[in-house]
Amino acid sequence: LLVRLHVFPEFLCNYHFSFCDVVHPTCIQLRNVILSSFPRHMRLPDPFTPNLKVDLLPEITQAPQILSQFTEHLTASANHQPPVLKDEIDSFLTHWGPASWLQELPGRLATSLTVDRPATMGMESKYDLQAINALVLYVGVSAISRLQTGSVELPQATASIVHSPAMDIFHELACQLDIEGRYYFLNALANHLRYPNNHTHYFSCVLLHLFAEAKANQEIIQEQITRVLLERLIVNRPHPWGLLITFIELVKNPWYEFW
Repeated sequence: LLVRLHVFPEFLCNYHFSFCDVVHPTCIQLRNVILSSFPRHMRLPDPFTPNLKVDLLPEITQAPQILSQFTEHLTASANHQPPVLKDEIDSFLTHWGPASWLQELPGRLATSLTVDRPATMGMESKYDLQAINALVLYVGVSAISRLQTGSVELPQATASIVHSPAMDIFHELACQLDIEGRYYFLNALANHLRYPNNHTHYFSCVLLHLFAEAKANQEIIQEQITRVLLERLIVNRPHPWGLLITFIELVKNPWYEFW
């Protein structure tokens, strides 16, 4: 994998979702190697540069190429009935409702252990991890597309990111999932903190906003966000660029009251 990272990193970039979908959650360093890949023509800015303006980087407006067929986990077939359908997500993102669908969403991602379905990543869980991963990416991609369609450049669209049906979905999952489900959900978000692109910027904003919103009465959300970021940082290098950027912003910006 390290050879692939150095010789043909675009392969890991383009199929990072497929790799993360099958890598066991405890294989943190292996996942970091995959997520640290970036196109050979790109030079990464030093994340430790003082006063680095991430939102002004030219690459931050560009979408990464994703060749994984991630919507398959949100599409019904003869052999598979996902807990959440793509058409349902599209309807909520378009109409910002109904509220009942949003309230039911966390429970639908939890599947009975008696249901006959393949083991997820070789582990037994009441949650459909592949559905969570696909849901997070699809909602994020759709939200970014809607921002661009609305002629709002992503780096200047923080308010549009926060006040959106997509953020309502993420906020509901962060607040209503139990500790296990929230851990998988936050990991799914962190899997898109990669090299400079608009996905990295968007999902970084989502994680930081969820941390800030939890200041009032849900410290467990802040604790789990910190855990997800830290456990990826305390292992040996490489560390994904977007992961470093997000954690540096979290601990240095007084707005988040991390310390």
